[in-house]
Amino acid sequence: MENEIIYRLKIALEENTEVAMVTIISVLGSTPRKPGAKMLVFPDGTIVGTIGGGCGEAEARREALNVIAARTSKVHYLNMTADIAQDEGMVCGGIMGLFIDYLGSHNFAGQFKLYKDYLAALEEGNQNPILVTLIESAPEHLIGSKLVIKANGEVSGDLHLDGLNRVAQESGKICAKRCRPLLISLNSEFEPCETSMSKPSFRLLIEPQRTIVQLLILGGGHIALPLVIMAKIVGYEITVIDDRPAFANSIRFKEADNVICADFAQALDRITITPQTFVVIVTRGHRYDKVCLEKVIRQPAAYLGMIGSRKRVKALKTELEEEGVPADLLQNLHSPIGLKIGAETPEEIAVSILSELIKVQREMDQTLK
Repeated sequence: MENEIIYRLKIALEENTEVAMVTIISVLGSTPRKPGAKMLVFPDGTIVGTIGGGCGEAEARREALNVIAARTSKVHYLNMTADIAQDEGMVCGGIMGLFIDYLGSHNFAGQFKLYKDYLAALEEGNQNPILVTLIESAPEHLIGSKLVIKANGEVSGDLHLDGLNRVAQESGKICAKRCRPLLISLNSEFEPCETSMSKPSFRLLIEPQRTIVQLLILGGGHIALPLVIMAKIVGYEITVIDDRPAFANSIRFKEADNVICADFAQALDRITITPQTFVVIVTRGHRYDKVCLEKVIRQPAAYLGMIGSRKRVKALKTELEEEGVPADLLQNLHSPIGLKIGAETPEEIAVSILSELIKVQREMDQTLK
């Protein structure tokens, strides 16, 4: 969830202001934004955030105002057909599934507090909260019920049916590494069902802390430069760290979200690495590789890769193991980094690294379905 949305939502909850939260839950075809993107709509029509702009966003805004008026959450499908997209000068023509969530005084008792606690956990950064929302239900009055699962196992909230609470907790705990929301359809017995075969009795939306891949690049050399450009096109949120001012600066890495010029160890002490963080080590030498690897190897990163020859990497692993780093943790290291495509130039190596990141991310999402 974007920081501005968190900030404005906190104010709305504190002031007891009604608001609708629009979340993209599914996409089919070409759409301007992907699942997890959010937009707030206030009773006066003000919006914060975006789900893509244009005619589609205008329709979503109208539906959100209807939700506020009815004080009832709902699922809405936004059909961005080719003729409408053409009128708006857009190249998208797909279908977006939206969950439009009413947040206000008519929610279940305690839901405001639950959401405030959830937003606080998001801001804290290290609790990795999973938000589970009941978006469709045979008893319609349960729609919008929520459950929050934190990394330490703490669970708060209530979906009001034991079967739903059980499925939510089981599914939520395995979704911490996902970088996209998960939809689960259930029959009346709380068993998974195919929506193509029958209409589900319940649908759960499970949202990880972040729906944008966080890419942490350690080293600002020749490989990092094309990697940042390509990864930004894919949609990653990128932080680059290097201890050399000539390399770690926003002019060189204008596409990066954050550029930190500092000692690697000191910088990493200030960085929060979550199960949704992908870490790439491409420093300028063995000494710096070791410093970075020592700092991140025990962190819950989704991916950890390091450049280097097999001989050099093997020697570094042996060295760290002798210093007390568990061998099973070192087995998680992807090195030599990148897919084997015969890459030679910095640009080609960047392609191989990004390809491996995408492969790992997709496999992770498939495994956790």
